[in-house]
Amino acid sequence: MNRRTFVSSLAMTGAALATGSRLFADGSSPRPKVGLIGCGWYGGVILDSFGRAVGVDVVALCDVNGLFLKKTLALVAKYQAAVPRTFGDYREMLSAVKCDIVIVATPDHWHALPGVAALQAGADLYLEKPISVDVIEGEALVAAARKYGRTVQVNTQRRSNPLYEEARDKYITSGRIGKIGVVETYSYIHDRPPGLIPDAPVPAHLDYEMWAGPAPKLPFKKGMDDKEWRPFMEFGNGSIGNLGVHMFDQVRWLLGLGWPDSIYSAGGILVDKQSSSNTSDTLRSEFRYPGLDVSWEYRTWGGSRIPARHWSDQWGARFIGDQGTLNLTMLEYVFTPAGGGPREGVHMLSKTGNLENLDFSHDGQAYDAVQDRHVRNFMHARATGTRPISDIEEGHISTACCELANVSLQLGRTVAYDPKSRTVPGDAEATDLLARPYRDPWVHPDPLKV
Repeated sequence: MNRRTFVSSLAMTGAALATGSRLFADGSSPRPKVGLIGCGWYGGVILDSFGRAVGVDVVALCDVNGLFLKKTLALVAKYQAAVPRTFGDYREMLSAVKCDIVIVATPDHWHALPGVAALQAGADLYLEKPISVDVIEGEALVAAARKYGRTVQVNTQRRSNPLYEEARDKYITSGRIGKIGVVETYSYIHDRPPGLIPDAPVPAHLDYEMWAGPAPKLPFKKGMDDKEWRPFMEFGNGSIGNLGVHMFDQVRWLLGLGWPDSIYSAGGILVDKQSSSNTSDTLRSEFRYPGLDVSWEYRTWGGSRIPARHWSDQWGARFIGDQGTLNLTMLEYVFTPAGGGPREGVHMLSKTGNLENLDFSHDGQAYDAVQDRHVRNFMHARATGTRPISDIEEGHISTACCELANVSLQLGRTVAYDPKSRTVPGDAEATDLLARPYRDPWVHPDPLKV
């Protein structure tokens, strides 16, 4: 597959998946009414994908950042003449406007409460990953989705990358890779800012009280209203919660894995001790399954052992079998036989349909094509009453395992979660860490009371 063929195949597959949603696009049935909670960077990416891929009416936008609201209003104007209503509080939006679909793309600490509220309001949910900042938030989201019978798609869009399906069929399902004993997922992307992040006045366009919400209200830092909240564990789960969840979810999907038997992590802040960030700069986590270890490894300092052509090369998953090794990134798969012989594979951006002659100037087009396919899968699931490829329960398992990896790091010991009891049996200290304290007046969602 060369780049043009790949993108074309995505479009054709997307059209087939969108059979149900196209009923709305051609005007034969009412177009779904969509509300967006969280109008920052990825909220705009997802909304743009809905605009390209399916027919919807955007009726409401919600954000505590006035600049983001203005920017997203301009984006919506590309696709429709009607101007959506705007809100600074998701509760007011859900009360005032009936939405068929709600997209939640806030910072991580604001995923669970709006997500549960949207489901309670009768909307289907398109939820940015990770689904939560703690394990019990995730349990509450799954419970709400099942109680109210709603369709939920988590934006772990790698499940909608047909490149992975091709690699799975050729090497894993066929048995050509042999017995897989280890899968190594990794990131060497330097996504943790070094050094000090200065305190700054809260900008006039931001309601910082509402932005902090249930999380601790830290002193405001420069850029925190945009993407510079990720360096703080109060609002997320570090690199494993941001990047690792994609890789671990991808591995579980390709191998059909559920909950691991146990999780152990080692690492911490080992090098960049002067940074304002309190996320780890080094981590290695082991997710143990019967006869299989899946690991996550990252460093946000030093060099990488992977030759750098493009940033996507530094973030992937390596399946190691006794007959060969299969490496997957977002843009390529490469199979290397264990006994020698030439490498095999496909890169989305190859001009010649192999691993050579790459044109990275079209990387955005490839990412958009996969994102559109994921949105169409969600719309197809809504239309047919089936579960989407990244159903909320799948997103919860992948998210919770990354959160449990941080719990293991914090305690310095192995943890083994029991989803039936929603505890770490025999470890009261670990169980207490499954739900973070909420700042008043916000109340942590309870899976038994949603």
